[in-house]
Amino acid sequence: MFFLMGAVLSMVKCNSCADRPFSASWWLWLSLTGVNLAGAMGVKFVGLFVVLLVGLNTIYDLWDLLGNLSLSVVMFGKHLLARVLCLILLPLALYTAVFAVHFTVLNKSGPGDGFFSSAFQSQLIGNNLHNVSVPEHLAYGSVVTMKNLRMAGGYLHSHWHLYPEGVGARQQQSWACCCWKRRTIKVGPVPHAEGRLPTREAPWGQAISPAHGTSRSKRLCVTAYLHKDLNNLWIIKKHDSDTADLSDPSSPVELVRHGDIIRLEHKETSRNLHSHQHEAPLTRKHFQVTGYGINGTGDSNDFWRIEVVGRKAGKLIKVLRSQVRLTHVATGCILGSSGKTLPKWGWEQVEVTCTPYLKESPNSLWNFEDHINPKLPNISLDVLKPSFAEILLESHMVMIRGNSGLKPKDNEVTSKPWHWPINYQGLRFSGVNETDYRVYLLGNPVIWWLNLVTIGLYLLIAVSTAVAVKRGVHLSAELKELSRVVLRGGGQIMLGWLLHYLPFFMMGRVLYFHHYFPAMLFSSMLTGITWDTLLKFCAGFLSPSTAARKVYGGGVLTLVLLIMYSFYLFHPLSYGMIGPMASDPSSPMAGLRWMDSWEF
Repeated sequence: MFFLMGAVLSMVKCNSCADRPFSASWWLWLSLTGVNLAGAMGVKFVGLFVVLLVGLNTIYDLWDLLGNLSLSVVMFGKHLLARVLCLILLPLALYTAVFAVHFTVLNKSGPGDGFFSSAFQSQLIGNNLHNVSVPEHLAYGSVVTMKNLRMAGGYLHSHWHLYPEGVGARQQQSWACCCWKRRTIKVGPVPHAEGRLPTREAPWGQAISPAHGTSRSKRLCVTAYLHKDLNNLWIIKKHDSDTADLSDPSSPVELVRHGDIIRLEHKETSRNLHSHQHEAPLTRKHFQVTGYGINGTGDSNDFWRIEVVGRKAGKLIKVLRSQVRLTHVATGCILGSSGKTLPKWGWEQVEVTCTPYLKESPNSLWNFEDHINPKLPNISLDVLKPSFAEILLESHMVMIRGNSGLKPKDNEVTSKPWHWPINYQGLRFSGVNETDYRVYLLGNPVIWWLNLVTIGLYLLIAVSTAVAVKRGVHLSAELKELSRVVLRGGGQIMLGWLLHYLPFFMMGRVLYFHHYFPAMLFSSMLTGITWDTLLKFCAGFLSPSTAARKVYGGGVLTLVLLIMYSFYLFHPLSYGMIGPMASDPSSPMAGLRWMDSWEF
């Protein structure tokens, strides 16, 4: 919000220097506008709206200059180049420099690594791909992870949960699970961090059977998961034989080649990657992908043809570098990630489907990332180092997708855009009962509702002024200046409010009260312009200058005192309050609960 206000201030100051183009002050404010635009974009993507506002103002200025016949084409070209330099190239340079510093300083691994490509992760200190060596070529018996190539596509993943009844093939929901790990048995339906199941200790070799059995007909969920997890591990096997004998150190290594038909067995559950002609959970006309079989034994729907993009039959498959697609032999569909988020029964992971549409896209392409095979020689991953431009582009794609996919948490208070201008609902920061120290985020009602009324008042004044000017009504010099402020200055601020408010009606992501704050700044500025103009207009009808000044000063003082008093009334919401809730008539805050939707 600081940079947003700075960009608007610099734009207005630059406009005020329009009669002194290319002067020192003109260059200063034009450059500061670009600097603040870079800051606004660098802090939050909502900065795009102020970039659009400044862009529209610039287009208006250039169009006005183009119509000035006293201005030569060369001089107009200088104006255009100055704006390109200060409002496009300078912000881009600063914005890119900020990310260069960001990548240099924040170079450690974290829980969100899985959102990024394998090449990106190989640059993060502490990541399992950083400065690591892995076998170069894929072989039967290798334990691998597969990452989808779409931005934030996730790892091919499965777990001990079944598709719920009515999804895909006829299924039942499993409420217990087993895992033959040393002394650790996973049980229960309640997830913990990263959507995995809680664990409890059990004696060596003991397991807990699934509540509904382990029949082959009960197919496990297969998803794309954005985090590193043991449930991302798969074993590559031949389609027509078991690969258990390949774990023998003396057995020969057989490499996987382009065009081979393989099975992928999930390491934790021993189920095969499987597809059939049942519809996927979310994506219509795509086939469902499941985990099927028991101890690696399944049927012909577990067979997949592995193909490398741009390679010929028989060529070897390289870890990390080869882009592969898996074609289901029985149906001809291609394994892919739809990008859609599953409901809570799917742990809000990403849907994996088998698409019958053969159009090649990143959604249907994969690369092998982790590769474990002690019988193969290793190579360094330094060859995968991406360029700065690739890292910059990928980080932005991940941010955009992550931001658009945000969903509300359980019992979380969200809001809708129509709530914001009327101050319909606040946001509880802390405390839920009368013994807690409570902080409640709520707009100052006097300011919020004054802003709302003023928007309507401004539209009335602006329309009246525009009609008067259009009809050629004689205006004094002072009224002409006021009309210019209303139409040009107020119009810019009104446009800023619309740009920062209306787009939220089209957003599918979760929204909160604070998303209105940038638009609120513009509505507050519009309130200042409107009432300043209205008071000056009223004072203009009084002939003695002292009386006019008293009317203007009295009006401004009344507004300021009203705002200060409303702050005094509602300041406990911000600084904290304790005692009975406002819904209790004995509460000292009961008289301030002006709307039933306010929950403090």
